[in-house]
Parts: sequence; C-alpha cells; structure tokens
Amino acid sequence: MLTLLLALQIFHVVFLALHDWIPLGRLNDVRAVRKENPGSKLLVGTVITTSLFVPPLVEGLRHVHGPWPGWVWVWLRVAYGLLFLGELQAWWWPYFMGTSEKTVERYRVMFGETHAFLPTRCGIRINTLHFVLHVMTLATLVLSVLQ
Repeated sequence: MLTLLLALQIFHVVFLALHDWIPLGRLNDVRAVRKENPGSKLLVGTVITTSLFVPPLVEGLRHVHGPWPGWVWVWLRVAYGLLFLGELQAWWWPYFMGTSEKTVERYRVMFGETHAFLPTRCGIRINTLHFVLHVMTLATLVLSVLQ
C-alpha cells in the first residue's frame, strides 16, 4: 500500500508541476492556459501548489519501508482532502450545478480543444486529463485515510 501511495504522490507532484507547461497533445493546451494566466501568475501558482505536496512525498521516500511519521499522514489527509474539495468546487459543482458565464468561457478557452469523453453539461466540459487527476486525487485521499 505504501508503494502505491508513493506512486500516486509522485504522479501528483509531476502533474501539478508540469501539466500547464509541457504540451501533452490533446490532453492539454498550454497556449490556451497561458492566454488566461500570464506567465508570472502561472509560475507562482505552479510553485505554490506543487510545493504543498513535496514534503510528504520526500518524507515518504525517506521512510519507503515505513513506518511513516504521524505528521505525514496528517499532511496527506489535509492536503489531498483540500485538493479534492478544490477539484469538486472547480469542476464537478459547475458541471452538475452550473456556474457563471465568465467561468464557462474561461474553461472553454483553456480546455475547449482538449480531449474529453464526458458530455458537456451546464457549459462545462471536464477534460480527460483533469478527470484522471481527480480520480488519482480521490485514490490518494482514500489510501491515506485507510492507513
């Protein structure tokens, strides 16, 4: 279980650090994201977001065979719990309940050309890359709680 949890954490750190910067074909649209987020704002957001998930990952790697310090479990549960709540608020609530036209347009500009398999609802189209992120976040949160 610890190996899987470490793998999920590595996925998150790499994802959060790179998904707005490295083109991944139709999975993302870095040019469109930069239209909506100036480079300096995007860089600061990337550094802050990614840095929240690095300490428990580093500590988990230091204690790869366990046991992990108690603070790591608290950090994981809080950080991934907040991340998942943010994903629900940013994507799933608007998808099912609707949101402002401004938000719909912003998402259309940033993600309108990316791959998605879910249908558009309330003007929101959850792309495949973010869907995968959300599943991985939930899996990480569940594993951290089950430990």
